[in-house]
Amino acid sequence: MASAGLREELTCPICLSTYTQPVMLRCGHNFCQGCIGSVWDSQGGSGLYTCPECRKRFRERPALQRNLKLCNIAERFLSTQPEQEEAVIFCTYCDSSVPAAKTCLHCDASLCDIHLERHSKSEEHVLTVPTTSLKTRKCPVHKKLLECYCTEDAACICVSCWVFGEHRGHQVESLNEASEKKKEKLRHVLEKLTSVREETEKRAQSLQERRREAQEKAAGETARVTALIRDIRERLEVLEKRVLSEITRWEEQVSLRVSDLIQQLEIKKDELSRKMLHIEELCNTTDPLTVLQGRESDNADLCDAEEGGNEDREREGNKVPAVGDLYEVLIPLTLQRLADIATDLKAKSGFYVQGDSGILLDVNTAANNVSVSGDLKTASCSVRKQLRPDTPERFVFYYQVLSSRSFSSGQHYWEVEISDSGRRGVGISYPSIVRKGCQSCIGNNKKSWCFYTWDNNHAVIHDTISTQIYPESPVQRLGIYLDYEAGRLSFYQLCDPIRHLHTITATFTEPVHAAFAVCGNGWVRIRS
Repeated sequence: MASAGLREELTCPICLSTYTQPVMLRCGHNFCQGCIGSVWDSQGGSGLYTCPECRKRFRERPALQRNLKLCNIAERFLSTQPEQEEAVIFCTYCDSSVPAAKTCLHCDASLCDIHLERHSKSEEHVLTVPTTSLKTRKCPVHKKLLECYCTEDAACICVSCWVFGEHRGHQVESLNEASEKKKEKLRHVLEKLTSVREETEKRAQSLQERRREAQEKAAGETARVTALIRDIRERLEVLEKRVLSEITRWEEQVSLRVSDLIQQLEIKKDELSRKMLHIEELCNTTDPLTVLQGRESDNADLCDAEEGGNEDREREGNKVPAVGDLYEVLIPLTLQRLADIATDLKAKSGFYVQGDSGILLDVNTAANNVSVSGDLKTASCSVRKQLRPDTPERFVFYYQVLSSRSFSSGQHYWEVEISDSGRRGVGISYPSIVRKGCQSCIGNNKKSWCFYTWDNNHAVIHDTISTQIYPESPVQRLGIYLDYEAGRLSFYQLCDPIRHLHTITATFTEPVHAAFAVCGNGWVRIRS
């Protein structure tokens, strides 16, 4: 019974449940924060706010002060009695624990079947299902049953409150009628919440699907790149072994030839030594007759040695390969094999991108306030107006220029270097872009896409819609990748490491030109 009494003290007078985040009003009464907030929301139109317990009025909506002590008591009570909601209510008049069949709201007592037979049958004795929340079903002022609902104050009241009390003259409804109206509102809220929850669930499922697709794609690309790198390693190892084998074979061939020549020279050296010894003996002979009667072949050998030395050296040099021959043979072979490997791998990987270092600026499209360098690689803002012929292709007013080359298929990549000041723009444009007026600004129409940077601001603009970009460091070099068939235009910051800035997706319906814009003291240079 003590537990039941404590539960009554911890019951919110509005929702008739244990307090949730209880707050205390200046009059001293406590309510759930959400409950009193809902009541005062409904009273906002009247300009007065009342306490549902004592009916005290406030001209301004009072600030709610959370009752921490009551909150702790309610939480501890609920934690110690988790099954209290389904606890059996016993008969008030039985000595033993006999379950109650009904509760009389007039008598504030619970009755078992035996005591229920002897209980008064008059109308004022209202019977209900067994409950311990008797206090909350009666008016705290008149101690009568709450039978009406005041629509003006959004409060459950007794008949005396309506006839004699503070709610006199107010619009009231029966509890059942008010309850049905509130249920109807709650059903509408429930329908909206259900719709929102279903939409939220669909979005969550869609995001999960995208995450799964991203994971599968990443796993597939990881496997593909791993296989490519492994293939590259294997091919390079084969190439390395082959080149090293060629070097070893060349070394062995040179060594064999040199060894053979050395052996021949050693034999020749011995023969020369023998002849030199014989000649020295003749030179040391004092008998003139012996010297003069010497063999005529000695003189011939001496002449042959003098005349044939140069010829022998030339023949020996021709037999031994020069060191430079190794590079002349191996370097072209190695480079060719590497080029073959790269071409083969690009075809297999699908990563092949055609380099477009030959992009040049088309002076015929350059505005007269844009200076174009002699190599057609750099566009800069010109202080002095250029005196170029007025043609339909030329931009007017805006500092812009297109490339002379267009792209209507394939994958292309080019790099640009930009100044660190002024306004710079890099992108692509259809040739049908207008050349005069506000619509001619690259990015301010449906026929062009542009990456702009100015004063530490960075944005991608198309059809006047700007998407802000936030690089981690100042952008000085840009890489532009165009996949025409896939409808993708990507911008990369060329730093260490390379960072992807933004990718535009579109369906290209015309050939596109590289587009450049400069303003202030800015410039853009196409890198070779």
